[in-house]
Amino acid sequence: MIADLVAELGPVRQARRDAELLDRPRRRAVGAGAKYKLVFVDRLLATLVHLRHGVTHDVLACWFQVDRSTITRAVGEIRPLLADRGCRVEDGLRLRTLADVITHPGATGRTALMDATETRVRRPGAHRGGRSRFISGKSRINAMKAPRHHR
Repeated sequence: MIADLVAELGPVRQARRDAELLDRPRRRAVGAGAKYKLVFVDRLLATLVHLRHGVTHDVLACWFQVDRSTITRAVGEIRPLLADRGCRVEDGLRLRTLADVITHPGATGRTALMDATETRVRRPGAHRGGRSRFISGKSRINAMKAPRHHR
C-alpha cells in the first residue's frame, strides 16, 4: 500500500518541484545547494504518522534523526499532495473534499464515526481572530481538536 502511494504521489511531487524551480531564475548551478535529509518515502511516512497518530514534529525528528524544522517542512510539502489525492472508497470513487466525506455515508446508506482528541495548545494572543475556538468547554483548557477517523 505504501509502495502504491509512493508510486502515485512521487511523480506529482517531482512535477511540482520542477515547476517551482523553473518558475524563478536560477541562482545556483543545477545540483548545487543543500541536499534533502529525508528522501521522499521518509517524508511521506513522517507525514502519515503525524496525521494518523498525532505524533509531534519533535518526536518524528528524533525518530528520523533530523531537525524539527526538516519534519515541519516535509509535512508542509506532503500534506497538500495527500489532500489533492483525496480518499478512495469502493468502486474507485475518490472523496476529495470534506463535504464529499460528510455526504458520502448518507448517500450510500452507511454510517460513519468520527472521533476527535484534544491536544493542549497555547491560546492565541488577545485580539486575534478565532481565539475562542481554542477553548475546551469539557476539560477547561486551551485545546485544539485533532480528528481521528475510525472505519
